[in-house]
This record gives sequence, C-alpha cells and structure tokens, in this order.
Amino acid sequence: MTDTRIRRFREEDWDEVVELEERAYAASGLSEGREALRSRHRASPSTCFVLEHAGGFGGYLLALPYPLFRCPDLSLAEDGAVRESNRGSNLHTHDLVIAERARGRGLARRMQRHLEETGRAARYRTLSLVAVRGSEVLWSRLGYRARPEIGLPASYGSEAVYMAKPLEPAATGLALGSSPRAEVG
Repeated sequence: MTDTRIRRFREEDWDEVVELEERAYAASGLSEGREALRSRHRASPSTCFVLEHAGGFGGYLLALPYPLFRCPDLSLAEDGAVRESNRGSNLHTHDLVIAERARGRGLARRMQRHLEETGRAARYRTLSLVAVRGSEVLWSRLGYRARPEIGLPASYGSEAVYMAKPLEPAATGLALGSSPRAEVG
C-alpha cells in the first residue's frame, strides 16, 4: 500500500473532514459540525490523523485523552486543552471515518493500529470509544469490550455502546503490578 499514508492534520484538511463527517453521520443525527470537530483536534493534535489514499483524502481519525468510562458529548465542543491529569491514562477514539472511495481495503484497521502505536509510545494504558450504529461487532474484533453499564450522553442516541480495551506495551507485556485489564474488563 505505497499509495497510502497516515499523517497529522493540516489546516487545508478541514473542509474534506467536515464533509465526510456529515455524510457519515448526518442521517443518523450524530453529525457534530466543524467547531466541535476542530475542538477535539485542538485538545490533542498529536493523536489526530488524516489518511491519504491514492493521491487524495481517504479519511480521518480524531482521538484525545479522556478519563476512562467517560466520553465527549457530541452536542458540546471541548472547552480547551485536555487536562494534564487525563494524559497517559486513557486515549479515546472519538471518530474514525474512511472515505467511501477507500472503504473495503482494511484502512480503518490500519489507522486504528497507527493510533495504538501512538498510544503505546505516549504510554497510554487503555483505549476507549463509543460504538454507534451497530459497529460494536467490528470493534469487538479489534479487541474492544462492550461496557453497556457505562452511561453515555444523550447525544449518542439509545443504541450507542461504550467500549474499551487495554493497550499493552508492544512485545514486552505488562509491567508487574499494572493491570489495565482490571480497569476495562
């Protein structure tokens, strides 16, 4: 896949990001709009990425540090930089959307792996997300566990499910005395 690369956001990406997000979520009432999306990026630019595929825009991923078992409210923009107390614990995948022309090529999984590598390098212990529109089956295959007991903001609708997974260090396993599985399991 030499015609595909993952990189950080640039200012000129926002029109395509907003258009893709609207196509993906407007019909289900989950579209957030430009300012909310940009606020998620401002909270943690180093964990937000754009996918370039076949010479064009192929998708995006927004992730930010957030306390485990909590998530952003879709109806509200982030109110500033993520508090330092949230860094290093849980990295929340807020949004991952692949452009229609690039779907079916394993690119969402590739972006998710990139986020996991980024999270490990920054020493996050867990990853979380909110599965919408029945996507919990997909996320389960990637190691996430549904946590239906976790209450979500009403903006996600009644079918959304909070999910989390431990982010174990690559190749070294967990350090003695630490157990993110206990937190998410």
